[in-house]
Parts: sequence; structure tokens; C-alpha cells
Amino acid sequence: MKKLLRQLLESYKLLTEEDIQIILDNSNVQQFKRGTMLLKEGQVAKECYSVLKGCVREFYIVDGEEKTTAIFTEGQAVNSFTSSTQNAPSKHYLVCAEDCVLTIGTEQLEEEMCRRIPRLENIIRTEVEKETGKAQDEFAFFKTSTPEQRYLRLIESRSELFQRIPQHQIASYLGITPESLSRIRKRIFSSKTIN
Repeated sequence: MKKLLRQLLESYKLLTEEDIQIILDNSNVQQFKRGTMLLKEGQVAKECYSVLKGCVREFYIVDGEEKTTAIFTEGQAVNSFTSSTQNAPSKHYLVCAEDCVLTIGTEQLEEEMCRRIPRLENIIRTEVEKETGKAQDEFAFFKTSTPEQRYLRLIESRSELFQRIPQHQIASYLGITPESLSRIRKRIFSSKTIN
């Protein structure tokens, strides 16, 4: 399992072999079965994760219905920033949508690693800023696009999700009903067969 973590760490060019070994020696890497709840609404997040293998889904329950708001796959960090930084109860759930291999981090571990590897703090800040920028762009696109545009963008950028996540959860992630997703797919398929 640590081999997967090594591959991820080697993608950060600022880390030396010694840095990578320190992180590997101090990392908590675990396997989780599909359906494992990592965080429930009402719990305070004490841990963060990085997906080495598998898929984690974030969802809210609104009027008794699950609303998927994020899907995290290999190489992505999974955090509940509002809950962890404000020590507040989470408003969402995090669940393993597939069997997963995840790193588990804590604030204390991050502080210790940054103390031992000072450049790590800069790497973490850069990654958080990059992910925040992506999240802002995704939110803006979601608010300004049609369901069909969101569907087409998901096919372009993350087509593997259609084989990994049930269609009703994909529909929820796109902000539409499963029936609307079916109609969009039919319409797109029909227009491609006509052309």
C-alpha cells in the first residue's frame, strides 16, 4: 500500500528521497471497504484523507434525499475544512464509494511533518490553493451552465466516473434527476447518430 503513496509523493518534485522516506515512515495508510462511512453529519472532522486508490463521495441529506456534492478519486485530498478548522459538526457525509486505499492525516501529524520537512508547508499551501481555485472554477461553471453542459464537461474531464459511480449519484452530482440525465444522454446520442 505504501508503494501507492510513494508514487504520489514522487510527483512532488520539491521532495527529496529523504523527505519521501520520512513521510512514508510516518504515514498511516489503510484499506477501507466500499460503504465505509469516513464522516457523518454531526461529527467533528478530526482526520483528513488522500485517495491512493478508490473513490470517496461527499453528500448531504436534504429532505431525506442524498445530494452528491463531490467525488474524490486517486491523487485527490479529502477534507472537511469547515468542520475541522472551526471544530464544528459536519453538515455532510463522506463515504467510500469503492474499496479504497487512503492515507489518514491529522493536524498533529501535519505539524510534525512540516517541522521535520520545512518545505512541506509550502507544498501543502500550494496544493490547497490549487484545489481551492479548481473548486471555485467548478462552482462558477455549475452555477452558469446548463445540465447538458455539465454532463458534457464531466464526460470530457472525468469520464471514468460513469463506470465507478451509480447513475443516480452522477445525476445528483450534476444537479439533476436520473430521468433528466437519461433524457440528456438520449438527446446527445441521437444528435451524434444523425450527424
